[in-house]
Amino acid sequence: MEEAQPQPPSLEQQVLDVLKTCYDPEIPVDIYELGLIYKTEVSPEGDVLIDMTLTSPACPAAGSLPPEVERKVSGLPGVRSVKVNVVWEPVWTPEKMTEAAKLQLGMF
Repeated sequence: MEEAQPQPPSLEQQVLDVLKTCYDPEIPVDIYELGLIYKTEVSPEGDVLIDMTLTSPACPAAGSLPPEVERKVSGLPGVRSVKVNVVWEPVWTPEKMTEAAKLQLGMF
């Protein structure tokens, strides 16, 4: 009996995985774990919509993080287009971080 071949990760999972390679330059935790990604939508045609925020409107990474997210997601096979919206509502707070991020930053 042949073993079933593992399924490749879905495009949605690949988008989440690539978001975990983007870091706020001032905090050694990826933007997904920091809770900066509010929404990801991937259409069947490969159009990706991402709503993200920054730790503050004055964040020094405001000019670099959204383009980095767009560039990295655009590089995934199967992605036709990427739209990154920077949103300020709801306001980001440390409570949006995952438990792993809080542990990594010693917030317990």
